[in-house]
Amino acid sequence: MSRKEKPKRKVSHVKYGPDKSILLFVIVMAIFGSIMIYDASVYKANQVFNDQFYFLKSQVTWLILGSIPALILYFIDYRKLLKFSFLGLLTVIALLILVLIFGDSINGSKRWFEIAGLPPIQPAEFAKLAVVMYFSYWLAKKENKSTKLQESLKKWFTNNFLSFFAIFAVVALLILLEPDLGTTMIIGVTAFGMFFVSGNDRTHTVGSIGVSLLAIPLVLIAAILEPYRISRIKTFFNLILKGEVADPQGSGYQMQQILIGIGSGGFWGKGFGQSRQRFGYLVENTAFTDSIFAVILEELGLWGGTLIVLSWIFFLWRGFKIALRAVDKEGQLLATGITIWLTCQAFFNMAANVGLVPLTGIPLPFLTYGGSSTIVTLMAFGLLLNVSRYSKNA
Repeated sequence: MSRKEKPKRKVSHVKYGPDKSILLFVIVMAIFGSIMIYDASVYKANQVFNDQFYFLKSQVTWLILGSIPALILYFIDYRKLLKFSFLGLLTVIALLILVLIFGDSINGSKRWFEIAGLPPIQPAEFAKLAVVMYFSYWLAKKENKSTKLQESLKKWFTNNFLSFFAIFAVVALLILLEPDLGTTMIIGVTAFGMFFVSGNDRTHTVGSIGVSLLAIPLVLIAAILEPYRISRIKTFFNLILKGEVADPQGSGYQMQQILIGIGSGGFWGKGFGQSRQRFGYLVENTAFTDSIFAVILEELGLWGGTLIVLSWIFFLWRGFKIALRAVDKEGQLLATGITIWLTCQAFFNMAANVGLVPLTGIPLPFLTYGGSSTIVTLMAFGLLLNVSRYSKNA
């Protein structure tokens, strides 16, 4: 060894406890979400099941069930778990195919199906976790060492991007066929975000930005393929440009009812349990699912909604901090992917409920009633806390 060469310092993996602030965030959100789901679902639970606690009991059951795989994902070293991520991805792809064939058709969509008499599952929710885990493992091993930009871009495109896009496209296409554009968008933003941060050279940065810009027209094309999406987009642009909801008794009905609830809540809100929109004004079960944030704004007002937004900003900061302190690239990508996924999902939902983006049906983690969404969210937090157990000690 020459004098100029320095021996490489080994990085030891030191175990710590979980990130306490993230753990507290999960506990508080799970409890608050259960309370608000109960509050927003009382009318429907009494009307259909003659049991005001029906949806609350289901949500608590899912929280308990979801805690089991979350604990497993927390205690097993994530590096060992990621070795099986390709098998997990193949399983999810198989489930996405099965739901298209055997799934229950609800409002023209095939998103759920039952297995052996168990409660219905939504494979697209599990696809989010499977994609994040697999790309964390796969992207961590990808490198591009060419020096010339033109040559480097060519190798980057053929060796890195095409493989990445092929894997993503298979999952995205299957979910689009359900159809579920909202989930496809969340997976797309998450996957491309992970891809972008997986490299740090000029070639990767230039290529990633170029591909991201080209992806925008594809999203717009997908958005106008279904008539109901066009109606939602028209409603959104009419609200943004003219300040009023088009066709309030038709395609704009849901947005109209959401705005009525938010407007009546004002700054302080009507108070817990005082929402009127939950009494059948919000279509179907959306008062405690897709539009629960509107009910929260109606009852707790602007201050309550602001606290929720700030809580997710806090999670975004802590999630990225965990990613930066991860002991390896796999951990960095895993923490980054989970943070991007859950934060984008939360903000898309909240933005749709205040008219900043078109309504998409994207769930708000922990606050939206739903089995698959709750279980997958808990599993994601289990993995994130797993990464937080380790830190660099050079």
